[in-house]
Amino acid sequence: MIPAAFDYYRPKNMDEVIALLQEHGDDARVMAGGHSLIPMMKLRMAEVPHLIDLQSIEGLKTIEIENGQITLGAMVTQHDLIDHDGLAAAVPILREAALQIADPQVRYMGTIGGNVANGDPGNDMPGVMQCLDAQINLAGPDGPRTVAARDYYEAAYMTDRADDEVLVSVSLTAPTGGYAYEKQKRKIGDYATAAAAVQITKSDGKVATASIAMTNLSDVPVWSEEASAALIGTSCESAALDAAVAAMLGDIDPSEDNRGPVAFKRHVAGVILKRAVTRAWDRA
Repeated sequence: MIPAAFDYYRPKNMDEVIALLQEHGDDARVMAGGHSLIPMMKLRMAEVPHLIDLQSIEGLKTIEIENGQITLGAMVTQHDLIDHDGLAAAVPILREAALQIADPQVRYMGTIGGNVANGDPGNDMPGVMQCLDAQINLAGPDGPRTVAARDYYEAAYMTDRADDEVLVSVSLTAPTGGYAYEKQKRKIGDYATAAAAVQITKSDGKVATASIAMTNLSDVPVWSEEASAALIGTSCESAALDAAVAAMLGDIDPSEDNRGPVAFKRHVAGVILKRAVTRAWDRA
């Protein structure tokens, strides 16, 4: 439980961060809250010769809400998401999801940037960001760059972010209608066996728009366009739920692990999605 030796840096601005990343290349890692990286270092699953801490960078801890547009700085913690009344009103699914991440002690340190950035398929917020069609804002030596959350994840722990880029914020438009984040896990604080993020709007008693994303059921979060489309024009009756589940099952690719075999995970995914859609529909 002791990491390999490393050099520690605490730069004061983003230019210094990027310069360190360019100097040390793949030997350097950026740390936000540290709840993903530090355990891997202590278990020697990751060796990081140069650790760059973002705690002293100005402007990364802000939550901005203006005219329906929301920007979350990379160092905003899960507790901040829960505790911010304006954000809870504008994007309530963020609070609902954050409350299901780990435990209070972790949520006080774990950040939105760290949860979104590294491509861990078990993290909760990547699927939520895909559901919300969020944009991921990066800074690098060539200037700022924005990537859609639905395009950001490439494989487990592999993303569109270059080695010398840093995730600085996430931006999105405040959603309307009903929402739900439903998560099945082995115990409190665990990663999901399966989780679903759902946003639904209603018009004339029917689904007008829908967005569905699944967590920890493939090596990337899965935004299921076909499952979302299966709900449009329905009142989320049993047949519509079955159609959405069937479409979603065609998009996911779970693997067997200590959370269960593939057949079990696919079953749980269907149950969780039906619960999430039903709750989002009731709230719409």
